[in-house]
Amino acid sequence: MPNPTAAMLVIGDEILSGRTQDTNTHYLAGQLTERGIDLCEVRVVSDDAGAIGDAARALSAAYDHVFTSGGIGPTHDDITADAIGAAFGAHVDVRADARAILQAHYDRVGTELNEARLRMARIPDAATLIDNPVSAAPGFTVGNVHVMAGVPSVFKAMVASVLPGLTGGDPLVSSTLRIFRGEGDIAGPLAELATAYEDLSVGSYPFSKDGVYGAQIVIRGADAARVAAAIASLTETFGADAA
Repeated sequence: MPNPTAAMLVIGDEILSGRTQDTNTHYLAGQLTERGIDLCEVRVVSDDAGAIGDAARALSAAYDHVFTSGGIGPTHDDITADAIGAAFGAHVDVRADARAILQAHYDRVGTELNEARLRMARIPDAATLIDNPVSAAPGFTVGNVHVMAGVPSVFKAMVASVLPGLTGGDPLVSSTLRIFRGEGDIAGPLAELATAYEDLSVGSYPFSKDGVYGAQIVIRGADAARVAAAIASLTETFGADAA
């Protein structure tokens, strides 16, 4: 049985402008790989309600899970909750359960739960809350769409809250071989290997070091023995040029 599939939707003008580097996708990809869920697509959209909604609907229909990051904070441009609600026909307003979580948190730290912070309690009616042990403000899940914060530390905490409840498949095994030849020299044998091991992913990533050209060959799959056999085959093919 194939592994469950997933997509990532990264939201924010700051990502598209280059002001902020997205590290959440890298983190999520690693966590999903360990869980046996295949991350198949990543999209980045601006702080535009229509773009967020269109992307969320399309990804939700195409994959088993969708993970979003960004746009659920207290400022005017944090519009993800409303955009997701509109996309799936769910009413969005301050929810009593989310408000209670925020109230308890801000009482504990001695800070006022003002109108801006209360925006973080705006949750679609049918959504399930995602726990946030870092800063309390919850994420939420609507159908198969998991809506999470963009701040990396909070995103990681929310991923840790969501993943235990998801059914995974076989975790992927990855192995790397460096071949000190140009890609033009190794393309033929790599194509033959990919045909012989159709159940594996074979990737070639070129490099240049001290004037010497080569490629890192990364082989991934659910069967560790098959991955090891493919690496052994390449090593035999390229001999001293493989390491």
